[in-house]
Order: sequence, then C-alpha cells, then structure tokens
Amino acid sequence: MEFTLPNSDQSFVESLIPQKFPFVMVGEVSEYSESHVISGFTIKEDNIFVHEGIFQASGLIEHQAQSVALHTGYKYFLLGKDAPTGYIGAIKSFEANALPKVGDQLITEATILNEMLGVTLVEIITKINDTVIAKSQMKTVVK
Repeated sequence: MEFTLPNSDQSFVESLIPQKFPFVMVGEVSEYSESHVISGFTIKEDNIFVHEGIFQASGLIEHQAQSVALHTGYKYFLLGKDAPTGYIGAIKSFEANALPKVGDQLITEATILNEMLGVTLVEIITKINDTVIAKSQMKTVVK
C-alpha cells in the first residue's frame, strides 16, 4: 500500500507514533518536510482529555507533543525504520487562548528550530478554522 500526504489513515498515523489508544492525540499528517509537520486531530466526546465537552489544556499539550512525534515518526518511515519512543524534555512556554470543544478540528504546525543528539527544540502553533488557539515551545527527546 502506498502512503501519500495528506493522510488520515488511522493505522498509518498510529504507526508513526509510539502512543496507542486511548492516548492517541493525532489523526492526520498533512504536510512534512525536514523542518516542519502539519497534523490534524478531531476532538471526540470519548477522548480522555475531554471534560464537560471541552478538550483540556493538558490534552492540547499532549496533542502538540504528539505532532512533534509524528514528524520524527514520518522521518523514520521514509528511512524504512520503526518510530522511536520520545518524551517531552521541557516545555519552555505554553499559551492557550481558547480550549477546543468536542467536534473541533485542530490543525497544528510544528516547526523544528534545532535538532541535535536526539533533542529537538520546536515551536508549535495550533489553530481551529485559521484562528490560533495555542502556542508553545518545547524540547522533545528521542530515547
């Protein structure tokens, strides 16, 4: 089977990240380059980060981190290797202007600022309908 972008095949997307159900917070990889990735995710009622119909800030942070993992996983996919396990090493900043509701479609762009020795510094912007709802800068570490 050939995989092209954009791609929302859940099995394919999940093969790119180490997280498994019910902890998967990405549903699509739309664009990829060495320096960025764009991911998508639709908030569902049964999501573990949804409380009273609202996707919590902790879920936004996890979604953003998994978007970075998606970048790494897609890079490994192109190399014919399995996706590595990674962790949030540090969150330099996080700002949420709004919290998404059930049914909202998140579009997140992660831009790689620096990558060295398995540590990646990224800037991440999450939008709903072209409106920025969250920004962060974090370091992720590949095991």
